[in-house]
Amino acid sequence: MKFIGTKLAGAFIVEPEPLEDARGFFARTFCAREFREQGLADVFVQCNIALSRNQGTVRGLHYQRPPACEVKLVRCTTGALYDVIVDLRPDSPTYLQYLGVELTARNRRALYVPEMFAHGMQTMEPDTEVFYQISNYYEPEAATGLRYSDPKLGIHWPLPVSIVSERDAKWPLLG
Repeated sequence: MKFIGTKLAGAFIVEPEPLEDARGFFARTFCAREFREQGLADVFVQCNIALSRNQGTVRGLHYQRPPACEVKLVRCTTGALYDVIVDLRPDSPTYLQYLGVELTARNRRALYVPEMFAHGMQTMEPDTEVFYQISNYYEPEAATGLRYSDPKLGIHWPLPVSIVSERDAKWPLLG
C-alpha cells in the first residue's frame, strides 16, 4: 500500500498496489502492521456501508466529540464520490480547512480520516456505495456535525446538491 500525505496533517490517501497476472489482480486494502508503522490507527471496531441512489447526494459533515472521537478509513466500492474532510483540531495550523478527494470503484483509493475531522461526501454517479471502517463505536450523544453549505468552510461541491437529509441541512453554522 502507498500512504500519500495530504495538506491536512494526519490525513492520508491510501492506494492499493495491485499484483497483476492473467487472472486479474490482488491487492491489500488494509494491514494493521503497515498502518501502525505509519503511526496510524490500526484497530477498527465497526464497518459501515451506505448506498446513495441519486447523483449529487450529500451526506455529512459528521464527527464524534471527545471522548468518543473516531478515525475512519473510507472507500468507494461502487460508483464514485467526492469525499470531504474538515480539520476541527483547534491547535492545528489547518483548523477549519477542508480537503476533497475523489474516491471511485475504479481508482480503489481510500481516505484515512483522523480523529477530530468532520467527514462528508457527495455522490458523483447514481447508485454509489461507500464502505468505511471506524475506530470507535457510534455514540449518539457524541455525534454531531457541520453544515455542508457553511460559508465559513467554503466547500466547493463539484455537483449541484440533489439530496441532503433534514438533519444534515440543519446543523448550525459556524460562528
